[in-house]
Amino acid sequence: MSKQKGNTIKPLFDYVLIKPLLAEEVTPSGIVLPDSVKEKPQMGQVMAIGPGAHNTDGKLMPMFVKVGQKVMYKKWGGNEIKVGHEEWLLVEQKDVMAVVEN
Repeated sequence: MSKQKGNTIKPLFDYVLIKPLLAEEVTPSGIVLPDSVKEKPQMGQVMAIGPGAHNTDGKLMPMFVKVGQKVMYKKWGGNEIKVGHEEWLLVEQKDVMAVVEN
């Protein structure tokens, strides 16, 4: 669950709410990048998850990601939603490609 101006965002089924991590603003050589050339990140933090989706037999399939994990997701997956003044993503669990561990 995630709060949005007094409202709570709780994904349904196997949806995952992701807050994208900020893109690098400076190249390794020290050049500062303007917003127009920054690539959107494909990595973010899981802020909320749904309970899971049912398979064709009616069995509830588990969620493999957890709130707080850093994940990599498909470049064109999901829907952008506004949370406060930020753009977050609501994606299906199948669009999450990996969990990033330190």
